Amino acid sequence: MKVSKLLDKVRKQKPIVHHLTNWVTIYDCANIVKSFGASPVMAHAPEEVADMAKIASALVLNIGTLTTDFIEAMKLAAMSANSKGIPVILDVCGAGATPFRDIKCFELLDQVRINIIKGNASEIAKIAGENVQTKGVDAGKVEKNLVSVARHLAQARKATVVITGKEDIVADQSKTFIVRNGDEMMTHVVGTGCMAASVIGTFTAVHSDLAEAAAAGLACYEIAAEQAAGKANGPADFKVKMFDAVFNLNGKTADLKQRIIKK
Repeated sequence: MKVSKLLDKVRKQKPIVHHLTNWVTIYDCANIVKSFGASPVMAHAPEEVADMAKIASALVLNIGTLTTDFIEAMKLAAMSANSKGIPVILDVCGAGATPFRDIKCFELLDQVRINIIKGNASEIAKIAGENVQTKGVDAGKVEKNLVSVARHLAQARKATVVITGKEDIVADQSKTFIVRNGDEMMTHVVGTGCMAASVIGTFTAVHSDLAEAAAAGLACYEIAAEQAAGKANGPADFKVKMFDAVFNLNGKTADLKQRIIKK
């Protein structure tokens, strides 16, 4: 896959990526989108979310700091995005941790069209119907084969499914990509998973094959993380250097270093 083509499209088109996202990581999500060259907007008020979605090219929903009112605003934004035909990404952050969180995930999945379901192994396994427990927002143990879990959920929900981890799995109804970029330092920074959802939104905003776009975006993001980790003294230094590495990433390096395998 030539990820450079999609990276160039993001930088040329500068798509608006609308977020209703996690309050803990909202600043970092906005910055990662901006570092790639796109335009983040973080509008949460129910009075404007539908209008904001109308001018966006992708919508990212993240239930990390959910409330009932927040979920209702997400539904309004998603219905608007569905009407416009732009991709809706749902980060099922913390699914499997509490019944309330699970119920609200399924409300979104059942009441609006979600194009991409993203989470860690136990979050996605929970949404796929497995009996698993998520450790807050950290992945719990999953006994099942994760590629099979992703493919099953993709078929069941007619969506693209992304499982992030040491290896990322991106599956739609006909194909699966494994992304083997990234660095262990990412696990020491709060928000790298939330930023991944924002990156997926950024790349799917410019490319209609959502699985290809998600895989390309994750590879670019994680190549930048590899570069930053090689220079960083610790987690805080790493995060700053990662934003710089994303900003400075060129297409030639992205194509050379991407480790995307199609299964």
